[in-house]
Amino acid sequence: MIKIVKANIEDSELIAEIGKKSFLESHGNSASTEDINSFISKTYNKENISKEFKNTKIKYHIIHFNDKVAGFSKIELSTSNKDINELNVTKLDRLYLLKEFYGQRLGSSLFDFNIQLSKKQNQKGIWLAVWVENKRAINFYTKLGFKIAGKYNFKISETRSNPNHIMYLKYE
Repeated sequence: MIKIVKANIEDSELIAEIGKKSFLESHGNSASTEDINSFISKTYNKENISKEFKNTKIKYHIIHFNDKVAGFSKIELSTSNKDINELNVTKLDRLYLLKEFYGQRLGSSLFDFNIQLSKKQNQKGIWLAVWVENKRAINFYTKLGFKIAGKYNFKISETRSNPNHIMYLKYE
């Protein structure tokens, strides 16, 4: 059974732990171990996640599968991008599933949930950045109707950036 619940500040540590593990699983080979570990420790910690709950544009949700936490999403409402000519668009900042839950259609369920949430907030579309080497994610988003709209260098460390596609889905 799939259950999606709104996260709150008390979930910050859980989100940080899932973020660390998911990032390592999907991006762990995208830079040196030192750069990856530095990025993870700066990004996925309880304090950093807790701060984000103060921003009312940011919405976190946790997905459960058969009473186990399987992943989380983070969207940011009304967040523009230089490669997208629409106003009132949502940034899909994270859609992370733990590897053990791949193949259960949980990513699609969590994505659909966020699309509905975004539309209820009168957003015109949704965009994201995805590492060009993350073929699994690119295929997933392409099947959902996303188009490549631009590019972005994702900064892992002071000495390492990874090329990303900016992908966009305009709502009908």
